[in-house]
Amino acid sequence: MAEAVRTADSTTRTVERALSLLSVVCQQGAVTQSEAAKAAGLSTSTALRLLRTLEGTDFVRREENGTYRPGPAIVQLGVLALSQESLIATYRSAMDRIVELTGESTYLSVPAAGGHGLYIAIAEGTQSVRHANWVGRRFVLEGSAAGNALQGSTGEHGCAVVSDGVEPDITAIAVPLTAGGKPVAAMSVVVPSYRITPARIQDICQVLTAETAAVHTSG
Repeated sequence: MAEAVRTADSTTRTVERALSLLSVVCQQGAVTQSEAAKAAGLSTSTALRLLRTLEGTDFVRREENGTYRPGPAIVQLGVLALSQESLIATYRSAMDRIVELTGESTYLSVPAAGGHGLYIAIAEGTQSVRHANWVGRRFVLEGSAAGNALQGSTGEHGCAVVSDGVEPDITAIAVPLTAGGKPVAAMSVVVPSYRITPARIQDICQVLTAETAAVHTSG
């Protein structure tokens, strides 16, 4: 009985230490083994053992320079958590209205680790030819409309427009969603490029900016 209690206590401590390390990696974005060990109050040998376990289960990933970043498993868990959170609830009606007004698929995305973004919600378009569901997919910020919006880089009308960015033959129009003056998410409309004209881009941009601004005003 005593042995079973000691084993349970040891297992609990191991889980607590692993979660502490994972929290450090997620909070700092990129951290070395020694930095993680110090922040979590662990010896370097213990930290290395736990980081290797977390790496083996994809909760962290090790870069070529030796730093550790959040891995795909923790990102996927984040998607599941975010799907129930207020960000999606706040913008769901606006996304549905954008689809109603444009007929095109509309996405909500947030920043992810390593210079990436992550699609967390979609309102599917009503066109017979429409975009496939990207929810849960990571994308590179550079060279994508949502990525530009997440970085605060938009054109004169407040929209970022990119063709053949995340996927060939697709044009995306995106706007940043801000909090405290900084982009925290992006709303984007994704359209097969054969349906895109300069006038169509302007129309979609106006819809995006109006509907997202209405959410900010009502909030």
